[in-house]
Amino acid sequence: MTAPSLTVDDLHVSYGSIRALRGISLHVPGGSICALVGANGAGKTTTLNAICGLRTRTSGRVTLGGTDITKVPPHDLVPMGLVQVPEGRRVFSRLTIAENLAMGAFRRTDRAALAGDLERVLTLFPRLKERLTQLAGTLSGGEQQMLAMGRAMMSKPRVLLMDEPSMGLAPMLVDMIFETIVAINQLGVTVLLVEQNAYMALEIAQTAYVLQSGEIVLAGTGAELITSEAVREAYLG
Repeated sequence: MTAPSLTVDDLHVSYGSIRALRGISLHVPGGSICALVGANGAGKTTTLNAICGLRTRTSGRVTLGGTDITKVPPHDLVPMGLVQVPEGRRVFSRLTIAENLAMGAFRRTDRAALAGDLERVLTLFPRLKERLTQLAGTLSGGEQQMLAMGRAMMSKPRVLLMDEPSMGLAPMLVDMIFETIVAINQLGVTVLLVEQNAYMALEIAQTAYVLQSGEIVLAGTGAELITSEAVREAYLG
């Protein structure tokens, strides 16, 4: 199955009188990695949550592979292939690794394919394979991030939204997480990556957007933005 595109048109979100998102428009081509970068408070997480319907939109439109999903409830988006890896991992700490992965497949009806998908996830994350019976709450931050990504993959995503996957991780683990994001994309999954580590995100992204105070201020390829003087001064140092 061809990986679908994700398109956001003129998305607005307000918190009371505060306009958190002001007309966000972006396009993630099917089968690509798209990076959304910006400073803390720019609206990156709000954008992902608004795409998923976890944050009420004031106005705007979201389409998945050409299908309008603006009014689809969040829980029905997962079977359609739109899955988010949330900021802060949010694993089920009192469940084992195996149980967390099973939770990722909760809405799936193709039970016969689960064993093969589980093996694929454990190949991506061999560290999880070694400790399937360990409680998720006892894992390190890096291991919990692997588990959150593995749990999302068990949902059989077609488009994966990733929110700050490198947050709080040691540099060596950050490299591994980004290598895994590329590997997931190569399996045929479209990726929208929100990241404060702008340099690494732009390095692996085919397309990219810079978000500032709830507005898109720059757009281009990852290669173009990584060499942009404005981006270098603001985000890359």
